[in-house]
Amino acid sequence: MLRENLKMSWMNVLHNKMRSALTILGIVIGVASIITLITIVKGVTNDMTNDFATFKADRIVVSTLGTPLQTGLLHQDIERLGDIDNVSGVSPNVTGLTTIAAGGAVKEQVTVTGRNDVYFTKNVDVIETGRGINPLDTQSENKVSLIGSAIAEEMFYGENPIGKSILIGGINFTVIGTLQQSHAFSSSSINETVIVPYTTSMQLLGTNYIMATDVYMEDSTEADKTTRAIEATLNDAYDNQENGFAIRNTQEMLSTINQMITTLSMLLIGIASISLLVGGIGIMNMMLVSVTERTAEIGLRKALGAEPKRIQQQFLLEAVFLSLIGGLIGVISGILTAFAICSFMDTSFLLSPLTVFLSLGFSMSIGIMFGFAPARKASRLNPIDALRST
Repeated sequence: MLRENLKMSWMNVLHNKMRSALTILGIVIGVASIITLITIVKGVTNDMTNDFATFKADRIVVSTLGTPLQTGLLHQDIERLGDIDNVSGVSPNVTGLTTIAAGGAVKEQVTVTGRNDVYFTKNVDVIETGRGINPLDTQSENKVSLIGSAIAEEMFYGENPIGKSILIGGINFTVIGTLQQSHAFSSSSINETVIVPYTTSMQLLGTNYIMATDVYMEDSTEADKTTRAIEATLNDAYDNQENGFAIRNTQEMLSTINQMITTLSMLLIGIASISLLVGGIGIMNMMLVSVTERTAEIGLRKALGAEPKRIQQQFLLEAVFLSLIGGLIGVISGILTAFAICSFMDTSFLLSPLTVFLSLGFSMSIGIMFGFAPARKASRLNPIDALRST
């Protein structure tokens, strides 16, 4: 009997091709949206996590918010931070926007970042070609620079930029290195960045203060103790003024970002799930219409001895067929869409088998939930009333 019901349910789905296709469409959109969003979010999260992992757990970020008496940190404050126990190096971070030009090409609103040798010592993978900034470059305020991959391609296409000149803010700099290509949507993409000695960048950007600093530890297990020592040093620099600075380590930042991404993911998945609910309502609508159209058939089958549970099973199987077909098409569509978007965004494509199984399971559940009421209605029809409708 189950085999007959399966065959009859499948034939009824095929008999109403257009109506079935439109009903399936809602499920397809819902499943495809969920798979696409989850895959993209997982890829972006993975890239951001790897990006932060390059800084390891030995990094503490100091952001200076400033006070009425002191806007940011001075050189002597940087030196005092370097003298703290367990601190292996301090890398100031001076950032601003300016115009660059080379080979007849001009690019506006380019991020210029001032760094020192510590940054390149602690981040050895950041350099693609050439060398990093050394202590002499910082002390002498040399006009040298490292350029991001996008800038190297745009300004020096087909050429080796090392040793070439580039105008940064109207001042001539020599390119001494290129930076590794990073993911365009990663947390700290450097593809469009120019790095110069931080002492030079302060002069270039017209600032006397350092607004952010990376402090590296010798032993990351002493992070709490080191953070307290940094707070004490900065309190002295800011005369114990409240809210003059903020201190965060890499793990705290990563935890915050993961929490934000998780919340955003749940929100997006919730929005995409609305499409599945709409698809489920479409299935219920189609099945109710089908019950109405096939009232005489139901009455005849019941008059010939068909049990109510068999009638209910047949209509429930039709709803499952519709949701399962929509789920399968949605999975394929979602995978292809996610792959295309991840390729366009230059981010990792991470498809989770669990996501696929959950999407299919969810779509089948939708079919069962929204197909139950019409199936129940069909099974409870009075055969005499049903036959009277012919």
